[in-house]
Order: sequence, then structure tokens, then C-alpha cells
Amino acid sequence: MLIRSITLTLVCLSTACLSGETEGPNPSNTSALSATSETNQTRLVMLGTGTPNADPERSGPAVAVVVDDRAFIFDTGPGVVRRASKASRDLAIPALGPENLKNVFITHLHSDHTLGLPDILLSPWVLDRPDHLRVVGPPGIGDMMNYIVLAYQADIDRRINGLEPRDANRDGYMPDVIETEGGLVYDEDGVRIEAIPVIHGDWLFSFAYKITGPDRTIVISGDTAPSQSIVDSCNGCDVLVHEVYSGERFPTRPTPWQTYHSAFHTSPTELVDIATRAKAQKLVLYHQLYWGTDDAGLIAEVRAAGWEGPLESAVDLGEY
Repeated sequence: MLIRSITLTLVCLSTACLSGETEGPNPSNTSALSATSETNQTRLVMLGTGTPNADPERSGPAVAVVVDDRAFIFDTGPGVVRRASKASRDLAIPALGPENLKNVFITHLHSDHTLGLPDILLSPWVLDRPDHLRVVGPPGIGDMMNYIVLAYQADIDRRINGLEPRDANRDGYMPDVIETEGGLVYDEDGVRIEAIPVIHGDWLFSFAYKITGPDRTIVISGDTAPSQSIVDSCNGCDVLVHEVYSGERFPTRPTPWQTYHSAFHTSPTELVDIATRAKAQKLVLYHQLYWGTDDAGLIAEVRAAGWEGPLESAVDLGEY
């Protein structure tokens, strides 16, 4: 697979450039989550489990995998920085503090998965993150990051040319972007991350991600219809985090939406087939489309479809 590394040459808004010079859990799950964190060096935290639906209990999709002092964020739905900050405080994970949010991996360019990009680019910068944000994603992510910087040029200009003490991280608003069509995208200090092409309707590029840490292997599906590539990449993985919609409620959807969801997403029956063939050691549901059911209902549907292994329906700030 091709991987193309791009360090963006973005709009420079410092005085020199303008003059032409160069220069933060579900309380009911607290005990279970604590037990999980005590036994795993590679921690899996749901910052947001939502969808485009404006569910006040669920922020936009964002998953954190934390290994020691490094945090890797997969998708950046609305509210991502504040959810990470709450997780940092409530779950005692300093790596999820704003100043440490510097590695982002985007599954695809749907708005619900990317609306938090301006937040995670700029908010930690304003809060003195010392490093540039590294953003990995499909073709088009470079343009998206460029346009974000352009959209906020007035804000950036006042922050670096006004009275804020900004000398320590003056150009920290400029992201380092890697565009990929799939394959290995990160391999440093015992953590390996691969972008896995999946089927998401008519998107040309959409990814799952496989994270191999020192003690666990995790596969995060992103948005996907049933994809053999997830079976192949999981292959006995410790945790498969996978999206799902309610099969029981599916017939209540208008016909055009049934056609859409069948092409873009995964039913419980399809998910059980995938997880079984993938030999996943644990299945965690996220990006759940309920349509009137709830977590217990989705779990019952997955059980009825034949899944007998460990199973949870994720909540925001849950650790798995």
C-alpha cells in the first residue's frame, strides 16, 4: 500500500511572514473500568461513541488508545478535547491531558468523525502543547487541515501577533499531515499502527485501524459495512471495537435509509459473522445506531445472532 507523507506548508501568520520575511466514565462502570486499567499497559478509552444523531449522552466518535505516556486518538468527533480532559482527570490518564494530544488517526472524512479537528488542533495549542499535531488519514485530509488553518486565520493572527505569550510554541497551530491509502502508518517504541481499508458505501478511502501495543492488539473498525479486511487484520486480536446498527429496528427506517445503512454499516448478524471469523477475544460495540432500542437491546441482538464471547456496548468515557 502507498503511504505519502506530507508536512503541510500552511498559511504562516506571524508578523515576520506577513511582512514577507521568513523565519476528559459511566459511574456505574467505575469498578470494572478500574480493574481494566490496572491490568493493561495498552489502555482503550472511549472518548465518544456517538453518531450524527445529537444524543446528549454521547459525544462524537473518538477512541483513545494509550500506551504509557503516549495517547493515540482515532477520529475526532465533536467534544473530543473536553472528553479527553475528563478522561485524564477521572481515569487518571495524564497522556490524555490537552498538552499531550498530538497523534490523531482519521478513519474517513465524514463530518461526524472530523468536526473535532479544529478543536484538537487549536485548543491544545492555545493551552501550550509544545508539539505539532500529527494527523494521519485518507487522501483529502491534507486539504481539510489546510482549510481549517485558513478558517481560523484571524484567531491565529491575534494569538501569535497580539499580547498572548506565544513564543514557546508560536507555530504549534501547523499540523504535520500524513495521507495514506492504507498500510503501516506508525511504528515507534513498541507501538505499531496500520490503516486497514474497509468498505463504507461509496467512499473511495475509509479505514479501520489495527493497534499493536506491548500487551494487547486492538482493531477499531471505524464506519464500515461488513469487510473481510477486518477479519484478516484482527485474526485473534484482543479487542475488536466495531460499529453496529439495530437489526430489530432496521425495518422501521424509511426505505432509502435502509438502502443506505445496508451499504455503509453493519448489522448484528453481520457483525457476529465478522467477529467469529476474526477470532476476536472481546467484542466492543460503538458508533451504535439504536433507532429506539438501547445498549441492552443491542447486546441481546448480538447474543441472539450467536456471539458467545466477551461483549460490551461502549459508553462515553468507558475503558475496555
